[in-house]
Amino acid sequence: MKSENNGKKVAVTAGLRGASWNAERMKAPFSSVPMPLVTEDGQSVMGMLFSRGGEKNVAFVMHPRELVLTHYLVPEILDAGWACWVQGARSVGNDLRLEHEFALYDVAAGMRSLKALGFEKIVLVGNSGGAGLFAFYNQQSLLSGDKRISKTPAGRPTKLESAELPVADGLGFVSPHPGQGVLLMNALDPSVLNENDPFSVDAKLDPFSPENGFSVPPDSSRYSEEFITRYQAAQRARVQRIDDHAKYLINRKMSARKRVKEQPTRADRQLAGHGPIFQVWRTDADLRCWDASIDPSDRYVGSLWGANPYVSNFGSVGFGRTVTPESWLSTWSGLSSNASMEKCASSIEQPAILIEYTGDNCVFPADADKIFNDLASSDKERHKVRGNHHGQPLSDDEESGQKIAGEHLRRWLKTTF
Repeated sequence: MKSENNGKKVAVTAGLRGASWNAERMKAPFSSVPMPLVTEDGQSVMGMLFSRGGEKNVAFVMHPRELVLTHYLVPEILDAGWACWVQGARSVGNDLRLEHEFALYDVAAGMRSLKALGFEKIVLVGNSGGAGLFAFYNQQSLLSGDKRISKTPAGRPTKLESAELPVADGLGFVSPHPGQGVLLMNALDPSVLNENDPFSVDAKLDPFSPENGFSVPPDSSRYSEEFITRYQAAQRARVQRIDDHAKYLINRKMSARKRVKEQPTRADRQLAGHGPIFQVWRTDADLRCWDASIDPSDRYVGSLWGANPYVSNFGSVGFGRTVTPESWLSTWSGLSSNASMEKCASSIEQPAILIEYTGDNCVFPADADKIFNDLASSDKERHKVRGNHHGQPLSDDEESGQKIAGEHLRRWLKTTF
């Protein structure tokens, strides 16, 4: 969705409703059956099976942080003659506790349930952040138990060595970003001087300063190559500082637990039981969102959250704003997280399809290039569709990108399997 401003168009956030289907696209009756599941590690998750009856194959749609039961790809999946399973993770709507290593148990619970229902083929369809989750799951499912990740980035035992992780028959990616951590690192504002002060700014790194090339949307900013290089290095440095802080909090807690076992004091008991939570301010400052000349595409000026950086960068809504040390390291750290396409795409040997939107303010052309090139599959295809991150049209007179993307997926499912 776009809004006009002095004849120029700027990005407007569409929210979660942008990921839902239009009821008019459900061409025939269907059934939807809710199914609660219990994971191998004892957690509860919920899924919904959409079908028209008699399907032999099923597409599995999931996001690590959202439960979009009315996902816009469901109609075309059903039109392909496939059933569609849409599932939530244990941490739906809760960045605070999400650790991707344990979300793999959630995926596995869905896979086992679909196998038990008798489906012959299961294809994982990762949309946006679902791509990194499914790529990570696929990587671990193809490994023998002794080669799987034994500990989270925070040091917690995963016990994945004994987990039952059924292998998928194919993977589809629609508007896949490089992973939650890489996404955040690219969008992190490195001009923050003090993590406890959201208004602290290093003027030489301020992305929203006219002196550094910023222009107020709908005009595009123009950052110099020298500034971009310094900025990206500073982004990595800020991630490293937050990583170090998270590890300090974890080590402090574990040291207290050890002391409690030896000679407990009240202070150590409190520290051993304390679950630290911290905020990460200013996480909407990807230069590509504000300078349309960087990795150019059909996108308009603005980010996934809108075209006012003072709201999206300083406000309470955004990626990774409130985290635990464990969730930061596993999910939001571009340096420590295991759930990235860069680390996992090379494990994908099954048939694969990548569908990207050319006006995406979250996934940029170079991101899609790298993801596709990293896919190890010899049977892979790629399609570019006009639309924003959720596939909504870039202008009022255009066909929905969601429908076109769904048609690509429908054809691929029918012809590949």
